[in-house]
Amino acid sequence: MNGNPLLALAGYFALLSLFAVGGANAAIPEMHRIAVEVMGWMNDRQFADSFALAQMSPGPNVIIVTLIGYHVAGLSGAAVATVAMCGPTCVLAYGVSRVWDRFKDAPWRMAVQGGLVPVSLGLIGASAFVLASVADRNVYAAAITAVTAVVAFATRVNPLWLFAAAGALGLSGWL
Repeated sequence: MNGNPLLALAGYFALLSLFAVGGANAAIPEMHRIAVEVMGWMNDRQFADSFALAQMSPGPNVIIVTLIGYHVAGLSGAAVATVAMCGPTCVLAYGVSRVWDRFKDAPWRMAVQGGLVPVSLGLIGASAFVLASVADRNVYAAAITAVTAVVAFATRVNPLWLFAAAGALGLSGWL
């Protein structure tokens, strides 16, 4: 797969799509590992910027996959990565949903649903950790990230205000 970037994108993202329990953001650590550490398609800064751009864009958070694919192989890379990330999951979800409704009263169904919640939260937490470690280039940025996380968790302050304050500190040159 290393010789053909489109084949590599298709293979990695098709497999990754099946393990992205909780959505594309749950797979961010593995995307980072593949795109930055294994394949060297981009550096930490480019990955963090791609994630930020994907989050600012309207629509699904899977846009980061499209941006990685575009970075690797232009429009064809964007298309291949997006289809590879969405296709297998859509087919699996369609098949499972056809059977899932038949067992709506089964006790094992509730156990599976209940078990997937902590798995999803753990994967998303790992994603936050990877992104924070990539984006925080100094101790001040790490402190702001930590304070923002604690305030967002402990209060009902809208996180957008926290992001705006952190962005203002960044623009002021403090970070």
